Amino acid sequence: MKLVEALPKFIHHLAGERGLAEHTLNSYQRILSEDIATFAEQHITDVEQVQLEQMERLFVSWRRRNLGDASLALRLAAWRTFASYWLRQGWSHDNPATAIKAPRKAKRLPKNLDVDSISQLLQLPTDDPLAIRDAAMMELLYSSGLRLAELVQLEVDSFNSRHRELRVIGKGNKMRIVPYGRYAAEAIERWLPIRAQWLGSRLDELALFISQRGQRISPRTVQQRLNHWGKLQGLNGNLHPHKLRHSFASHLLESSGDLRAVQELLGHANLSTTQVYTHLDFQHLAKVYDSAHPRARKKK
Repeated sequence: MKLVEALPKFIHHLAGERGLAEHTLNSYQRILSEDIATFAEQHITDVEQVQLEQMERLFVSWRRRNLGDASLALRLAAWRTFASYWLRQGWSHDNPATAIKAPRKAKRLPKNLDVDSISQLLQLPTDDPLAIRDAAMMELLYSSGLRLAELVQLEVDSFNSRHRELRVIGKGNKMRIVPYGRYAAEAIERWLPIRAQWLGSRLDELALFISQRGQRISPRTVQQRLNHWGKLQGLNGNLHPHKLRHSFASHLLESSGDLRAVQELLGHANLSTTQVYTHLDFQHLAKVYDSAHPRARKKK
């Protein structure tokens, strides 16, 4: 089977049977077409001619073009999927692309807001019903480190106001109990009478945060409202729920140094996730080291 003949069959298979997104299809089409043309210049035109040696040369040529790790991983994924299709069709007896390891993508740490920026953000008007609702949402996101999905799923009976505890349904439908602070409690108290007005006589809606139509607020609306207030309050960059969650984790970890506690509050299954998600600045680490390590303590 010729490579140029196999490619359209493969793309048709992806579009029809696997239903891949158009963006992915276009990327695979472009990448594979370029590389097949490169192979043709080397007189490699048949599927069976593409062995591990040829794939390694191709990978080196990608490297020479100074492609980023994400681009390398995408190209390798395209060839792995393409060669896997050959095997199922009986055109080849091997998938040479599986022997080449994709570079690990660097995990980008989300940016957090400093304490002053948080204070600036949360100084919202107290005479505007929408602002009162939005303030309660943002206070909870920052006070308890909630995910966006966890926030919109909150219901009025999720709270234990006596102990300032919040019952949260996280990933995998796992429930956890998290505390919330005084400012969040006060913001919720201001919001509840407005919520009752917006609901009117309806008693079937249990969502804590609702729209003016009396319906559970959508994740998209939360994102839009946070971005609105971020710009209005003069913050740099887009404000989104994840930034408040990360700010919660970073500030708590910097103050306590208790990674396990932060892991539990965030609802992370693995500690490694928390270690990436919440980073300490080097100066803080240096201070902890200087004050705690026996060989680092300065003589009095």
